[in-house]
Amino acid sequence: MYDVIVIGAGIVGSYTAHELARLGYSVCVLEKQPRPGHKTSCTGIVSRACLEMLPAGPGIIQWEAHSAKIFSPAGKYIRVERDSTQAYILDRAALDRLMAKQAKAKGAEFHFSTTVSGARTDGNCVQVQATRHGEPGGFTARAAVIASGSAAGITRSAGLGQVHEYAQGAQAQAERKNVAEVEVYSGAGTAPGFFAWLVPSSQAHVKVGLLCRGNPKPYITALLERLTQQGKINQAAYDISYGTIPLKPISRTYTDRLLVVGDAAGQAKPTTGGGIYFGLLCARLAVQTLDESLKINDLSKRRLALYQRRWHKVLKNELAIDYWAHRFYQELDDKQIEHIFKIIERHGIHESLLASPDITFDWHSLVILDAIKHRSLQRSLEKLKAAPFRLFDGRTRSN
Repeated sequence: MYDVIVIGAGIVGSYTAHELARLGYSVCVLEKQPRPGHKTSCTGIVSRACLEMLPAGPGIIQWEAHSAKIFSPAGKYIRVERDSTQAYILDRAALDRLMAKQAKAKGAEFHFSTTVSGARTDGNCVQVQATRHGEPGGFTARAAVIASGSAAGITRSAGLGQVHEYAQGAQAQAERKNVAEVEVYSGAGTAPGFFAWLVPSSQAHVKVGLLCRGNPKPYITALLERLTQQGKINQAAYDISYGTIPLKPISRTYTDRLLVVGDAAGQAKPTTGGGIYFGLLCARLAVQTLDESLKINDLSKRRLALYQRRWHKVLKNELAIDYWAHRFYQELDDKQIEHIFKIIERHGIHESLLASPDITFDWHSLVILDAIKHRSLQRSLEKLKAAPFRLFDGRTRSN
């Protein structure tokens, strides 16, 4: 009987395990992969605020980004730059290994090659059904945290439903040839409904990836070929990884003796798919709620609802505005995106946003709301998309 079982040994899961073990609780972590950091498909681009929540270690930071070029479908670009570092590109596999190591050092117990099939409450405990190295078995704890990414089967088995809207992602590492900064590409032929990226990860390599609603394979293949022809990367046999990104959170992230955090809860940015920072913020609130509840031995649904109230206070409006922006952008065609680029460049909207101290890497709602306060852009957006969204006075409203 453990105090807490954590399902998933990614960044959010290992962070949760570390914090609970640090507080003196017996913690067990179950992970389906054979080792931490195995088959990660995340770009690993985070802000300074996020970096401060993560452990420091040699080789974790691969690159620091000060600027980026954002390309229109026709190939024109807007360049954004600040003097200070705006984002850090991390070695995700190395970070996963370090976080698991630190959680173990605090006393957390890890079981790898362990596939969880379900979790259910049973009287005074949580029963987690799992198969370890091909052998069926189970684990028991006072409480459990689902932090296993796209874990629809586990959340369904717990009666919490599942994320219903996903984006599909693809990413490959390539040899860097002729590129000096982050590049972002838009357009239906490149990444329908989303965008693609080229991110330097060292002096010798870059990460090339994209998000889309459908099958990403033809788009990532075409993107790699195009970047090779442009002389930005060297031609090679690419090892492409694929993954899913939640676009909306599940309606309830708690039940008796059970909480859900990170991508499993849908706590990722609908604009970019980034989930590390928001997942860590919610994991911290989950640990706080569990600590309080374990101390008084009240792990009821009513008590654990406090976790959702806490993370909603921090993220609910942010995720709603980000999702609205994603849906708006998704319905634009290339001609409309090109028009918006021209308006932004002509009126220097990107420069005024960069000058604002309120604009940060993590909180995209501030960028979105500040952008549509510019009358020139607001008028253009209203003409382009009269429905299903309305824009007014820098605020958003869904019909």
